[in-house]
Amino acid sequence: MSHQPLLKHKKLILAMNIFHKRQGQMDLDIPYFYTISIRNFRTLLKEDYLKMTIISSLQYLSQKEIIEVYGYVIMPNHVHLIWKFLKFNGKESPSASFNKFTAHQFRKYLLSNFPKELSNYIVNQNDRAMQFWQRDPLAIPLSCEDNLIQKLEYIHANPTQEKWHLANWPEEYKCSSARFYLTGVDEFNFLQHFKS
Repeated sequence: MSHQPLLKHKKLILAMNIFHKRQGQMDLDIPYFYTISIRNFRTLLKEDYLKMTIISSLQYLSQKEIIEVYGYVIMPNHVHLIWKFLKFNGKESPSASFNKFTAHQFRKYLLSNFPKELSNYIVNQNDRAMQFWQRDPLAIPLSCEDNLIQKLEYIHANPTQEKWHLANWPEEYKCSSARFYLTGVDEFNFLQHFKS
């Protein structure tokens, strides 16, 4: 009786566990394509102030050398990132710090400007009363440069999609890394070219 099929099965399970952790969980020093959406896909991020909240968080984490950001786009109801975690922010993962900071700022902004809108984010959960981000964001490890480039092109094209039509050309959209890859100018000072 051969043990070959069982051995192959165990190797397959081990390989799957490497790439199928809980969604949103990421290891250090590996670039990831990461997508996080606003709860119930509400268009909270159409507000420029809240887009800048996202950018502020990425700036802080980059300047503290906690993350490297290779690409991004901030859409009205979701954010795509290509980033790598360099270290934890104290005891928190970089994504947890990002989520916590941005959610706190969203709450403050809505409380001051659109208090009725806050009711859309109230949840009945043990660990929180409000939730702005959907749970279990998508995190896909990028194993080679071709994968990274493909995801970069995808996120840069997002604002030009017919569904959104936020720009005619990717580089016209301000809250994206497309212009950086075309001109080399990093307006918000947190991007790193994936080849550097």
